[in-house]
Amino acid sequence: MKKFSITVAGGGSTFTPGIILMLLENLAKFPIRQIKFYDNDKERQQQVADACAVIIKEKASEINFLATTEPEEAFTDIDFVMAHIRVGKYAMREKDEKIPLKYGVVGQETCGPGGIAYGMRSIGGVLEILDYMEKYSPNAWMLNYSNPAAIVAEATRKLRPNSKILNICDMPIGIENLMAKILGLPSRKDMTIRYYGLNHFGWWTDIRDKDGNDLMPKLKEHVKEYGYDLEKNEGQHADESWQSTFRKAKDVYAVDPDTLPNTYLKYYFYPQDEVAHTDPNYTRANQVMDGREKFIFSQCNRIADLGTTEGSELEIDEHASYIVDLARAIAYDTQERMLLIVENNGAIPNFDPTAMVEVPCIVGVNGPEPLVQGTIPRFQKGLMEQQVAVEKLVVEAWEEQSYQKLWQAITLSRTVPNARVAKQILDDLIEVNKEYWPELH
Repeated sequence: MKKFSITVAGGGSTFTPGIILMLLENLAKFPIRQIKFYDNDKERQQQVADACAVIIKEKASEINFLATTEPEEAFTDIDFVMAHIRVGKYAMREKDEKIPLKYGVVGQETCGPGGIAYGMRSIGGVLEILDYMEKYSPNAWMLNYSNPAAIVAEATRKLRPNSKILNICDMPIGIENLMAKILGLPSRKDMTIRYYGLNHFGWWTDIRDKDGNDLMPKLKEHVKEYGYDLEKNEGQHADESWQSTFRKAKDVYAVDPDTLPNTYLKYYFYPQDEVAHTDPNYTRANQVMDGREKFIFSQCNRIADLGTTEGSELEIDEHASYIVDLARAIAYDTQERMLLIVENNGAIPNFDPTAMVEVPCIVGVNGPEPLVQGTIPRFQKGLMEQQVAVEKLVVEAWEEQSYQKLWQAITLSRTVPNARVAKQILDDLIEVNKEYWPELH
C-alpha cells in the first residue's frame, strides 16, 4: 500500500498538534511515510514541531518528520498539502474584530469587514503556497482550510483556475456532529445531507438516515426550541461564546423554518445583537490568545522539555478527521460524499455559475463532482447574490489594487449600515494592514 507524504502549511498553528494526533490515529486508513511542517515564523513553528517530533517518535517512529521555513524543502516530494495559515496571526485578528466594533459593526474573523480584511491578507499567502506546491510537486493536491474560505476559494478560482486545490470548512461538520447527538445517532456519517449556500452562509434542506427516513422534523423541533445547543458540548466548541452561537441558531431558524441554518448566518440576520453582546475591548481573538493559544503552547513546551507525551492534555482534533476522508477520497477514489466549496457550474441552476458555492460533492481521484441541489428560493438567492458580490469585489480589489472596489465590498456587506461607515472602517483597516495588503489606489 502506498504511503503518503504530507506538508502541513501553517506548522505553527494552534490546530497543528490536534491534526497530527488525528493523522496518527488514522494511519491504518491513510498510511504516511513523511510529514513536513512549513511556516514563515520559525520560532513559533519550532515550539509546535519540537512537541510533534516527540509525538511522532512515540506513536509512529517510522514516519520521517521535519520542520522548515524553506519552500523547496517543504514542497518537494509530497502528495498533499494541508493548509491552515493565518496571515498576521491573532494580533491581526484582534484588529479585524476591534476596528469594526468602534463603529458599532460586527467584529468577526470571517464575516463582515473583519472577514474582508482577513481575506485581503490571506489571498497572497494561499496563492504563494499553491505556487510552491505546483512548482516542486506538480501532482500534489492542496487541501485548504485556511479562512476566510469563501474569499480564498474565489481567489483561487479566478487567479489559479487550473490548480489542484480543494477548499473545505469544518463548521458544517461541527454542526452535523451536534445534529447526530440531537438525533441520538452514533456519527454524522449516519446521515445523508442536502445543503447549499456559500461558505459560512448556507442551509440544510434535507437530512436522512441510511434507511431513507426523514430526520428533519425531529431536528427542527429541537432547533426551534434550543438552536443547536446541547446540555453539554465538548472539545473545540465547548466554551461560552460557542454555546451562545449554537443557541442563537434558534432565532436564525425562525426566519426560514423550511431549512436548518449554518450558525454564521446570525452575523448577517442579527448583527446588532452580536455588537450588543461583544466587549469591544476583549474580543474573541483575546479569548483565543489567552485560552487555546497559551494552553497549546504550554502543552507543546512541556512535551518537548520532558521528551514524552505522558500526562499531556493535547487532544486529537476529531473535527479534522474529514481531512483524512478527503485525502483518502482522492488517493483511493473512494467516491465519498462530502461538503466542499466548488464553482457552481449548475449545482444551483438559478445562481451565478461562477460563484464558489458550498454543496455536497462526490469526491474521487479527479477531485470533486458537485451534486445538483436544484433551484433555490428567492430569500436565500437574494442573500447569496449580495454576499457573493462582496466576495468577488474583494478578490477584484486585491487583484486590481482598487480602493474603490474594496469600499464597495464593505458597503455591500449586510453587517455594515452605510457607505460612510464602510469608508471609515476601510481607512482604519488600511492603516493597520500596510505590511499585508497590496497598496490600494
